[in-house]
Amino acid sequence: MSGSRPQWSRGDRVGTAAKLMVGWVALLWLLEVIDTVTGHALDDHGIVPRVPSELADVLPAAFLHFGFAHVAANSVPLLVLGFLAALGGIRRFLAVCALIVVADGLGVWLVSPADSNTAGASGLIFGLFGFLLVSGFVERRPLGVVVGVLIAAVWGGSILAGLAPTQSGVSWQGHLIGLVAGVTAAFLFRRAPEHRHLPA
Repeated sequence: MSGSRPQWSRGDRVGTAAKLMVGWVALLWLLEVIDTVTGHALDDHGIVPRVPSELADVLPAAFLHFGFAHVAANSVPLLVLGFLAALGGIRRFLAVCALIVVADGLGVWLVSPADSNTAGASGLIFGLFGFLLVSGFVERRPLGVVVGVLIAAVWGGSILAGLAPTQSGVSWQGHLIGLVAGVTAAFLFRRAPEHRHLPA
């Protein structure tokens, strides 16, 4: 008898992760088109800090942007980092994203300047960066460590720049909270070591 269970092939995982992230990014662009056509009506669903009614915008704010340049700047890193994170399993990926988005949105609501309105996928991007950066070490998976080192080499500089409080017009608070949430998610959603299933 064999104790193995049916598993997705590597091709299945790659295809599903790619479709998910292409669809996700396409949704961001569609929402920005709708926002532009409606005279930027969706911008009101950004997060205004410490206003109780704004808590309803914690989730939508992660999908909205202030102009096409904003969504364009977030598209490539979200596509790549999301794809790499989703390769570890779609259910886990969605749970990681949910934690990052909610924690980041609540954090922005709590600590951002009173006269600000925050929206965009950058908090999620910083979170996915943190998740991928440490998850390989947390799970003691060599491939995950290599992925973490590579994304640090590619995006580490821009991530550090995005955390600088001196940048105007940028929610460095949202970036920092997203990064911390992503690192936390790597510990909360770490995978157990893989076991080989051998026929008996």
